[in-house]
Amino acid sequence: MIDVHYWPTPNGKKLTIQLEECGADYEVIYCSIGSGDQFKDEFLNICPNNRMPAIVDHDPATGDEPLSVFESGACMMYIAEKTGQFGGRDEREKWEVYQWVMWQMANQGPKTGERGHFARLKDKQGDQSYAMARFNDELHRIYGVLNNRLYDRRYLAGDAYTIADMACYPWACGWETQGIDLTEFKYVTRWLDELAQRPALQRGMAIGSDLTQSYSEVPEQERQRIVALLYNQRARPAPETGGIDV
Repeated sequence: MIDVHYWPTPNGKKLTIQLEECGADYEVIYCSIGSGDQFKDEFLNICPNNRMPAIVDHDPATGDEPLSVFESGACMMYIAEKTGQFGGRDEREKWEVYQWVMWQMANQGPKTGERGHFARLKDKQGDQSYAMARFNDELHRIYGVLNNRLYDRRYLAGDAYTIADMACYPWACGWETQGIDLTEFKYVTRWLDELAQRPALQRGMAIGSDLTQSYSEVPEQERQRIVALLYNQRARPAPETGGIDV
């Protein structure tokens, strides 16, 4: 059994898609990021970066105590290796897959998230024109990277569907709200349409869908509370005692 500490964001959906595709035995533990669950001690023991998702495998290959993994890309690699599925059929393909998972973690996810952040706040906190131009252009570039990659291959790592595709799909399927004209990226369109037909992907995407709420529907006072909780974070102080002597 794998516990998935989850909220229905693109990063969370990567893991539920993968677990559904693998037919794995898993349990969703909701981590309400708008309520601050990610700052609770029990979650920080699993994920010191106070970001979901994270997993706990109660039946690791080592056969001993449960094993926890944080960072969605690392979780996907772990599940791929544990199940022997979707992580590449040989050493060469594995590294094709892992490169694209890292690309998603370092480029597609962060840049899409930053673009969304400034888009939500542009009318609330002054002139965001530079930030919007910066991240609109960068997101357009990222769709171009995907499009050029997919023009001569069915999936990101080649001819096999892998965790690279599962990692990128939840971010790319939101193209319309990201201000992207998908008619410019016909190979991405073909890829999105094909993946959207997969029953396991549909199930993974649907988990927690009743918990999502449009940002525009949140009352102003509640919106300000969530903004402060999610975006106005600084370093947490380390404990004063019990650590390595310095």
